[in-house]
Amino acid sequence: MLHTQTANSFLTEDFLLQSDYAKILYHDYAKNLPIIDYHNHLPPAEIAANRQFENISKVWLAGDHYKWRAMRTLGVHEKFITGEASDLEKFQKWSFTVPYTMRNPLYHWSHMEMRRYFGIDELLSTENATAVYHHTSEMLEHSDFRAQGLLERMNVEVVCSTDDPCDTLENHKTYFLSKKQVKLYPAFRPDKSFAIENGESFKTYLQNLGSVVGFEINSFDKLIEALSQRVDYFHSRGCRLSDHGLENLVFSKDEQLSSDSILLKVLRGNALSKEEIDHFKFKTLQKLCKMYHAKGWVQQFHLGALRNTNSRMLSTLGPDTGFDSIGDFDQASALGAFLNHLDSTDQLTKTVIYNLNPRDNEVFATMIGNFNDGSVKGKIQFGSGWWYLDQKDGMEKQINTLSNMGLVSCFIGMLTDSRSFLSFPRHEYFRRILCNIFGKDVQNGELPWDEKWLGKLITDICYQNAKDFFNFSPNNYKI
Repeated sequence: MLHTQTANSFLTEDFLLQSDYAKILYHDYAKNLPIIDYHNHLPPAEIAANRQFENISKVWLAGDHYKWRAMRTLGVHEKFITGEASDLEKFQKWSFTVPYTMRNPLYHWSHMEMRRYFGIDELLSTENATAVYHHTSEMLEHSDFRAQGLLERMNVEVVCSTDDPCDTLENHKTYFLSKKQVKLYPAFRPDKSFAIENGESFKTYLQNLGSVVGFEINSFDKLIEALSQRVDYFHSRGCRLSDHGLENLVFSKDEQLSSDSILLKVLRGNALSKEEIDHFKFKTLQKLCKMYHAKGWVQQFHLGALRNTNSRMLSTLGPDTGFDSIGDFDQASALGAFLNHLDSTDQLTKTVIYNLNPRDNEVFATMIGNFNDGSVKGKIQFGSGWWYLDQKDGMEKQINTLSNMGLVSCFIGMLTDSRSFLSFPRHEYFRRILCNIFGKDVQNGELPWDEKWLGKLITDICYQNAKDFFNFSPNNYKI
């Protein structure tokens, strides 16, 4: 390896730990805990097949729109991002970009990932890019650097993928039968089943779903019957949670509208009003959430993303390529009404709500307290800093807001929400930030130094609360 300036000057064992109390909490209580990553976008097929990555670009740059946005901002041509450039050239351009990402979380994440997976202490730049590329690519040829080995290297206990109701879950079955150390469970993501505003693509989706369940979906009742069948199927394959991505939750009490009539209008190619779209979404989600409650699942709602804002790039590259942002949607009223509707019949299951606009942190933190009813510890959760907020400032604000307006001791902690097998040091990042917050309070005389109790709270937030919250077990799988 080339000898250049190293990351040791800042990425030390005590990185982000600014007091002796924080260091004790991290090193003695948080550092070695297993990881339960209950929401990510890793491809189950690659886990089941134990994919071997040809080089560092394939495992680290492909699909990572965080990095893509940074490169575009710096003026890097698209051919070196998603285009026809070679993998080496793409890595060289990313290495050129890294020094310019200082004060963006990418700078921390990139060097943590290089060190944790590959033992590289050098600061990445154009000077060492080629050497690092070849060195890491050689390491990726080893069997313990295949997909499953990368998960084991980070002490991952559970990963939950994100799966459409039409998915056969055959990759999950293959992996389950292999009896590997890391457990893989599906998560039910039915967004396309209520995306009625998409017209023709929604109609195509109903045809695909109908093919899976074996009957034509030509009415609202048939749609709900199909989704119920898929919930049953997912449950038999160990699924114990669902996920939904929405701008905001919707609530409709207009009884003059008919979900069946709205569905028929779309099937006939007719346009819908906003009121009709919202009504259909609400009625479908209402039925789904009651199914989740009956199964004892956890439901997740990722709220607040404004997607596909750049139509030119969307038509060129497709969705999920780095052109989404934080939205400014109204959240409180409909969110409260939606949760209340389910709670009014005692059919509100364990729920995690994720906020993307930091202006709404207090809204989400106080909303969960309205529906925690004493039946389950932390039944309704304000989820960890998500997407644009899963950086130091965003996580600190989420943790502090939850602490001030709820019980952070009941928090189920961090997740990657990532498509990369190299993203799991984000759990370490979160744990260091969490321990530093508690340590700072002790140092300032705002908390007592009760090491065992504080250590227990750290352990709970980083691991135990999630383990207790989700009913994950290989015994749930029925072949």
